[in-house]
Amino acid sequence: MLAVAARYDDLKVVALGSDCPKPNPCAPIIADMMKQISKQFLTMLALVLPLLGAAGTAGAASLVTTVVTDPLTGIAIGGYDPVSYFTEREPQMGRGDFEHVWAGVPWHFASAANLEVFRRSPEIYAPQYGGHGAMGVARGFLSQGNPRIYTVFKQRLFFFYSPANREAFLLTPDQAALDGEANWQSLSGQLSAQ
Repeated sequence: MLAVAARYDDLKVVALGSDCPKPNPCAPIIADMMKQISKQFLTMLALVLPLLGAAGTAGAASLVTTVVTDPLTGIAIGGYDPVSYFTEREPQMGRGDFEHVWAGVPWHFASAANLEVFRRSPEIYAPQYGGHGAMGVARGFLSQGNPRIYTVFKQRLFFFYSPANREAFLLTPDQAALDGEANWQSLSGQLSAQ
């Protein structure tokens, strides 16, 4: 027991912002901790506000909306440019200075040209089912689609919860799209329009 206690004397405790050498190796750790704390706080806040009856006044009437948004920023489809799925080899992240509000949520675009194309025909470029997982909707339930797991089928953009869901969709895409369209009518009625 004494040998173990003696080892504690060798430990160096560093208080945040105090004895960290320059450049500060503590900074990335602190930044990660703050991000995690922020996410936990916002999640708790989103759960507590409806219980307190403040959901309507806080604008958090529903955590699940017709368009999938980033829970921290409120940006549609995680900030990806929806037009870039059709024009680029890989989807591009949008920029805050090219923003357009459609369906009650902000969308970001990689260029002013993409913003203008979307503004003229948002139904063509926005993901089907508001970005909810296409195979989940086809099966009659909601799951959040991942903007990095997608397919463009018959000039429509579909997101999926997982690569396995995308593969299941691609086995019978016509039937899955028809089932999804039929189910989306009732499922979207259960969601907040924002």
